[in-house]
Amino acid sequence: MKMSEENIEDVTFENNDDNLDKEQDDEDDATKQKPKPERKSRKSKTERKIKELQDQYKELNDKYLRLYSEFDNYRKRTNKERLELLKSASHEVIVDLLPVLDDFDRAITAIDEHGIDEETKKGLLLIYNKLYNILSQKGLESMNSIGKDFDTDYHEAITNIPAPSKDMVGKVVDVIEKGYLLNGKIIRFAKVVIGS
Repeated sequence: MKMSEENIEDVTFENNDDNLDKEQDDEDDATKQKPKPERKSRKSKTERKIKELQDQYKELNDKYLRLYSEFDNYRKRTNKERLELLKSASHEVIVDLLPVLDDFDRAITAIDEHGIDEETKKGLLLIYNKLYNILSQKGLESMNSIGKDFDTDYHEAITNIPAPSKDMVGKVVDVIEKGYLLNGKIIRFAKVVIGS
């Protein structure tokens, strides 16, 4: 088949138009695939990753701080409980020794009343003072109740007697058994006689 020159030219133009369309499409594709949007997507991915890591860091840091504070509270609580246990352990021993102190008080009073020699009294006072000093170092203190207003928080009334003077009405006239405090807490109420 022979083509005429006109047909050849038409085919050439057609081919040229096809080539031009292809080139245009290639240019459009090239503009669509610019590296800039790729960088933006990479940036957004890294920003998201950074944000995730920062959130994870905040969460872990919060957990650490909570755990640390819980441990610190536990440590303080156990130290406090241990101190209270030590105090309560000595509490029982001290309460058991209070009758011995009472016996010393009675012995000293009996020595004064019966006029036993001074050397015996000095020896008895020496032993009493040693015992009382040891117990006072552990937190024991005796109540001085004579002449003070009757207070049910500290005193246990045994009986009422006529007051020796008007200013002693409602006050402690005599102490039958001393009261004691251990570290500021009452371990034994004072048994007292009140003036009426």
